Amino acid sequence: MRLLAREALLNLDETGPKENGKRLWTWCFRAATYTVFKIDPSRGSDVLLEVLGEKFDGLLGCDYFSAYRKYMRLSKNVALQFCLAHLIRDVKFLCDHPDADNRDYGERVLTLLRKLFATMHRRDEYLSEATFRRSLERVRNDLCWEVGMETPATREAANLAERFYQHCESYFRFISDPRIDPTNNVAEQAIRFVAIHRRLTQGTRGESGRRWFERICTVAVTCQQQGRSAFAFLSTAVVNLFLGTAAPTLLSAPDTP
Repeated sequence: MRLLAREALLNLDETGPKENGKRLWTWCFRAATYTVFKIDPSRGSDVLLEVLGEKFDGLLGCDYFSAYRKYMRLSKNVALQFCLAHLIRDVKFLCDHPDADNRDYGERVLTLLRKLFATMHRRDEYLSEATFRRSLERVRNDLCWEVGMETPATREAANLAERFYQHCESYFRFISDPRIDPTNNVAEQAIRFVAIHRRLTQGTRGESGRRWFERICTVAVTCQQQGRSAFAFLSTAVVNLFLGTAAPTLLSAPDTP
């Protein structure tokens, strides 16, 4: 868990199982080569402070949930990349709104978001990385203008415009840094294992079950991430326990012959 604070890039997500009728939150911390799960009663920024600390200076890929924004204010060196897929869902809400002005606004913004993703999907067609990045920047500039300067006088549109005014940079960091994904899909895919397990077993029943579930999810998802067998890892761990030798590590996949 402590190694997460040293990562340069993490993707995060959370989901809310119940334990004996009490709401808990399963947090997913997705690094480049491993994934860690943590179950906590809180869905607030205090969990991020506990796991990552106040001095974390990496980048978090996440949705627009308030805990991440609060953590950004508390840990002044952290940067965020808000998920564009979540933004599209919010814009589609405007497209289906009863107010005609909101619908028109939503359609205009959605058209530019689609153009942004279409540009990303045509990456191989550009002669150079610099040309590709400039094309993204042009669409971003058009999008920011449409959101902020062509806003109808409705509360819903004003909320979206204010979001861009406050956090525009956090939606488009991926343009200048190729390491960053514009969506939070990797964390959402990782946490699906938790959601499926919850439907099958109805969750945990106590503290020891929580700790076991955190660990088994961490093993299963990390092994999948690394292309290794979770069964083989667990078998080795059990054998080593009885032999009194060191447990296998999840920090890197074993060398393959």
